[in-house]
Amino acid sequence: MSILGRLFYIQIIWGDNLQTKAIDQWTRELPLVAKRGLITDRNGVVLAGNVQSYSVYVRSRSITDAERVASTLSKELGVSYEDLLSRIVKSSSSEITVKKRVEKQTVDRLRGYSLDGVYIAPDYTRVYPYGSSLSQVLGYTSYDGGGLTGLEKVYDEYLSGFDGEILYEADLVGKDIEGKTARYVPATDGLNVKLTVDYEIQSICDAVIKKAYGEYTPKSASALVLDPKSGQILAMSQYPCYDLNDLPRDDIDLLNKLGRCSLIVDSYEPGSTFKVLTAAANIEEYLKGNPNAFSLDHVFNSSRYRYVDGKKIKCWSNHENGKHANENLAMALNNSCNPCFVDIALSLGKEKMYEYIEAFGYGKCTGVDFQGEAIGMVVPKSAVKNGDLARIGFGQTIAVTPIQLAIATATAVNGGVYYEPYFVKEISDAYGNIAEIINPKSKGRVISEDASRIIASYLEGVVENGSGKQAYIEGYKVGGKTGTAQKYENGVISQGKYVMSFIGFFPSDNPEYLALVIVDEPIGGQYGSTVAAPLAKEIFQGIINSKNISKYN
Repeated sequence: MSILGRLFYIQIIWGDNLQTKAIDQWTRELPLVAKRGLITDRNGVVLAGNVQSYSVYVRSRSITDAERVASTLSKELGVSYEDLLSRIVKSSSSEITVKKRVEKQTVDRLRGYSLDGVYIAPDYTRVYPYGSSLSQVLGYTSYDGGGLTGLEKVYDEYLSGFDGEILYEADLVGKDIEGKTARYVPATDGLNVKLTVDYEIQSICDAVIKKAYGEYTPKSASALVLDPKSGQILAMSQYPCYDLNDLPRDDIDLLNKLGRCSLIVDSYEPGSTFKVLTAAANIEEYLKGNPNAFSLDHVFNSSRYRYVDGKKIKCWSNHENGKHANENLAMALNNSCNPCFVDIALSLGKEKMYEYIEAFGYGKCTGVDFQGEAIGMVVPKSAVKNGDLARIGFGQTIAVTPIQLAIATATAVNGGVYYEPYFVKEISDAYGNIAEIINPKSKGRVISEDASRIIASYLEGVVENGSGKQAYIEGYKVGGKTGTAQKYENGVISQGKYVMSFIGFFPSDNPEYLALVIVDEPIGGQYGSTVAAPLAKEIFQGIINSKNISKYN
């Protein structure tokens, strides 16, 4: 009985394990690389794809003429003869990878040599049909095909798939058995990822930003476009950038510098674009009956200065033409008048202002599906003095990320609801079977629909009559706000260095598109109104033309 029991254990219980060991001893494997999933725009335009290529391996124990193999592979593949020969002679590994991503023409020539011990297996090379477009967003893969940065990394578990293998029969020392046959274990290809990005809009932004970089020679120029009613990111463009098909892998510092998605991972002082929050907070509190909020027809003190805790805070402009006189909130936005927003921030008070700063998403991640998102810099409420609060009211003493600013402004004008921004809307296999659908995610209401409608109409006035008039498009309801922010170096203001921006949307009474344009240290430009606003107009005009959007009555 004990013998029978032992046979049962070996055959039934231990059988699978023994069979696996036998296969390992009598076979040698070559990988079958899974095809990486496609990344497409919302309309199916391929942004990251693959081309067929090959990997070349050698099995040293099956090589009969090591010098001939090393010489031939060195000539055809451009690898070192001495290094390869040494590896063939000295390696204890059953397989040696000679080179990956080899083109078909080269492989066809290699096959003609009939080299013993040389094996060829199919693999794929990642390609990006539009080169530098979306380079910081898409990211890139490693030499082995794994996602290293950007969406390639964030969604790598979906895109990568599972490799298969080719099994060759071999003897115990690893030599091929004469008359050997190959057995295939197929690879499982990766899933396709469909973005919210619209490549038509992306190409418009790319062209505008590249032109701006050439015209103003700034440190950088960037733009993003999103759907303010869902948080879907429609375009994200930065310049300078690089061609994803020709990465500077030998210059890591340059690769990392140009690869930063600054619209998500970097912060800056927003300047006057932040006044949208201050105005929205005042309007909402006024509608709620808060006595500390100013009425919509309140006339602010016409002085160009405010003194807070003994320090003088002045407006960005002299306004000698009388624009400071008889100025209500709508006019203060038109003129981007700093003192009026100082009054609002101090009147609402620290507690209330910080409620809105938090509700609009500043000082924390937006939740965008991207790695390395910055949270900006908000002075701790406990440390805020009146002078700090006064400057926060018009966009100083606070640092935000561009994606934070875009989503906060979208919240202010879309009816008052905060939506997380996101890049990916759908994941599916090669046959169109849906694995996952990503829907808009709301974090809740921030301001009322009435307050949102009012602030949107005021920002339409900024474009029609105020500082944003260079973004005006006749027949279309465009709203927006300009910003010209000072830059700091070693803790002090750097004279003559500014970040110029414009955030706009249309149609203002039912926003479908919101764009943020940022130009960092332009040469020859003075304000966000003269540099960034015209760029936003070009983007909006491009969208209008490409989508055949009719004028409004």
